[in-house]
Amino acid sequence: MQEIAQLFANNRAWSTGIQQRDPEFFHKLSRQQSPEYLWIGCSDSRVPANEIVGMMPGELFVHRNIANVVVPTDLNCLSVMQYAVDVLHVRHIIVCGHYGCGGVRAVVEDERVGLADNWLHHIRDVREKHAVRLAARGEPARKLDLLCELNVIEQVANVSRTTVVLDAWKRGHELVVHGWIYGLWDGQLRDLQLTVAGPGEIGVALERALAALG
Repeated sequence: MQEIAQLFANNRAWSTGIQQRDPEFFHKLSRQQSPEYLWIGCSDSRVPANEIVGMMPGELFVHRNIANVVVPTDLNCLSVMQYAVDVLHVRHIIVCGHYGCGGVRAVVEDERVGLADNWLHHIRDVREKHAVRLAARGEPARKLDLLCELNVIEQVANVSRTTVVLDAWKRGHELVVHGWIYGLWDGQLRDLQLTVAGPGEIGVALERALAALG
């Protein structure tokens, strides 16, 4: 159990370091959280949301699943979104995928992974929708990168069409949905030129993002 003990040791060191910098940090954090951002990302252990954007606990509300998928039947994701928007009043929802995503790779390579294949059906839908664009990329590595990008774009569209977001916009809530992607090889975020700030922007924003892909 030495590995588990090390996690507790790491936690103590982390907690001590923060308290040395700000003795009141955890006291203030325990009283409330007031993030301005909801991050919807992949469960991949190589993509730690807070660290990527240099934010401390309390500054980023996070939901993660395999391949950062958002579908209207996923009550887990929708509940997180509703709480973030209606209770925490976040102003930005960020859908962030990453290159080299294992879920997306399984779809590109038609690989069976088990129960998760049912979840990855949503990525297969994205693949079929953009089959012509993907075929033009040729080699598998380039197809994988493109499908990772296309998946983010389609998930931003899904977020923007949820009742949670549409109702927020109807109430006049200033809420912007963004599409980003993360590079495992350099630790850099890339803006997919996709931001949606209202229901009338969804179609135009998607077309602009797709055009930017080339």
